[in-house]
Amino acid sequence: MDLARLTYMANQIARNLAPQGEAEAVELTCQHLRDFWDPRMKAAILAGDRSGLDPIARAAVEKLASPAG
Repeated sequence: MDLARLTYMANQIARNLAPQGEAEAVELTCQHLRDFWDPRMKAAILAGDRSGLDPIARAAVEKLASPAG
């Protein structure tokens, strides 16, 4: 999976959800990644460099990486 494309997609999801407020946007972005991204996409974003992620997207990916995520 192309990490640049996945980063772009995660940022796009996070930006669309940002009006919900930061905490809710993080939760909803994480939920979207969990529910709609296939395992290869999730594995690639979790293993990749997160520096290109916007703050909400980065927090959502970190939440996804956590045992409770």
